[in-house]
Amino acid sequence: MLGTAAVAAALMITPVMRAQATATAPAPAKKAATKAAPKALPTDAEIADASAKGLVWANKNSKKYHKPGTKMYGKTTKGEFMSEADAQKGGFVAAQEPGTTAKKAAKAAAAATTK
Repeated sequence: MLGTAAVAAALMITPVMRAQATATAPAPAKKAATKAAPKALPTDAEIADASAKGLVWANKNSKKYHKPGTKMYGKTTKGEFMSEADAQKGGFVAAQEPGTTAKKAAKAAAAATTK
């Protein structure tokens, strides 16, 4: 069996060993930026073009889409223009615009079809 002195000697790091270990150790790598630059909002011209084509603005964060002429159309940072059918296929749902309730929307739709 080894004595405690022999174990201590075996576990000891000499000054030479320490110098070698620190001299050859690579510098810590710098963390790369993981976040991409925020995407710019669409321009007024892009919004007008998409609106003319009947595209909706799909917000990728909330999974809701906004129709042309609504307050949030083209105004969220993480979104894109697409057809309403593509938005629905992608799992997006129509956003309820502020001041609009389902009851009011149904009433407005019924009034529009009776005219």
